[in-house]
Amino acid sequence: MIRTLRVRSRSVILLLCAAGLLSGGAMVWAIVTDYALVETLHPDKAEHLDQSALVALVRAHHAGDALDMAFEHGDELFETEFRAIDGVGANVGDGSRFTRLPRADLKAAGQWAMHTPKRATGPNANSCTACHIQLFDDGSGSAVSNVHRDPEHSGELGHFIQRNTPHTFGLGAVQRLAEEMTDELQKARDLAGTQLCSFGSSAPATADLTAKGVSFGRIRAVRGRGSSCTVTYDTSKVTGVSTDLIVRPFQWKGSVATIRDFNRDAANNEIGMQAVEFVGDNVDGDGDGVVNELTVGDITALTVYLASQPRPTTKLELASLRLIDPLPASEAAAIKAGAGVFTGVGCASCHIPQLLLNDPVFTEPSRSSQYRDATFPAGQDPVALGVDPSAPITVDLTRDLPDNRIVDSNGRLVFALGSFVRDAQGRAIIALLGELKRHDMGTKLADGIDEVGTRAATFMARDL
Repeated sequence: MIRTLRVRSRSVILLLCAAGLLSGGAMVWAIVTDYALVETLHPDKAEHLDQSALVALVRAHHAGDALDMAFEHGDELFETEFRAIDGVGANVGDGSRFTRLPRADLKAAGQWAMHTPKRATGPNANSCTACHIQLFDDGSGSAVSNVHRDPEHSGELGHFIQRNTPHTFGLGAVQRLAEEMTDELQKARDLAGTQLCSFGSSAPATADLTAKGVSFGRIRAVRGRGSSCTVTYDTSKVTGVSTDLIVRPFQWKGSVATIRDFNRDAANNEIGMQAVEFVGDNVDGDGDGVVNELTVGDITALTVYLASQPRPTTKLELASLRLIDPLPASEAAAIKAGAGVFTGVGCASCHIPQLLLNDPVFTEPSRSSQYRDATFPAGQDPVALGVDPSAPITVDLTRDLPDNRIVDSNGRLVFALGSFVRDAQGRAIIALLGELKRHDMGTKLADGIDEVGTRAATFMARDL
């Protein structure tokens, strides 16, 4: 195995020259094979978590300890500035470990265009917080951190796709909403098929597809010929969701269903840290000379950490709790007037102010088979590796979120601002300003290509 290091320090250069690794004192790229020396100069920063440690706590009925362990480890990983010996970056080619632009032209063995899995962008950062930094850690990213993707490996600028770094507020609630909405949509579909067979009718049955007040069009159940009742579904009138009726709330196109899936893809593409479940055990898919860069436990921890991110709070809410100075009457009036305009001009028809979550407990892995891996991308059995729905990490989104908790001088909880509030029926109020539905935004906003099969002009309504 080899590691590629950019040598800037003169003292390091002299040390490498003395070791016979460089032949001069200029700033150069060097292929370093003396791992002991590399680790002395650039020790690893990543600490890894074994999934079995989390499972053991859950099975011993210490669910709270398992949550704390996963959250704290995920927090540390999110902030870690990974180093070469951790596996950060990739063998881009031409001696580079990172790149702001896709490099489909670099096709030598182990280089950018030959990585496994196929690379669409980057690596472009050495930590999660390098991009999720606005206005603070875990936030969104500014325009200067936008990434460019080349999924087709065409090298054609017109086929590049530019993306901005999203915020991480309330991601656990977003996935749970998607899970419940999917359940509603699929129950409506299945009921249409069941009724068609029960009534013995040959005429198709049509069902409206509505979840949490959001319309996803209609579906038609059609009975097949023959004595036994077989049903097929006409999905031509389904809108805003894939024809399998699985709501995928992540990525700009609404193409990713789970936080876990999003995590391991972002870790690979943006940071060059390849998860074992993504590429396989002892597989160096990005040509950087490092294997097993993120464990199964690491990805679980990152998932739980992001699922536990707090909800946003408003200035009106903070002022009402006397956590900030009272707002001037003019400012409070302007905020309320703005909310009225937002609704009045139709923004709230897509950016719905709030959705209700019946069960606010997030679990990793999910209780829904459609929101967990049947097999990992690299082919392993998740249950065999401890990602077992019978022993999940659980997060009550109305009680367990650790951030934005206000305590008094005696350490007693006064306000849990980070957690979601329940209504009188026990449902969590998710002030999403979104609807988890795709929309055709027109040709002027379309990407140059249709990357994921949802059409180039189709985007998820953003959660504001």
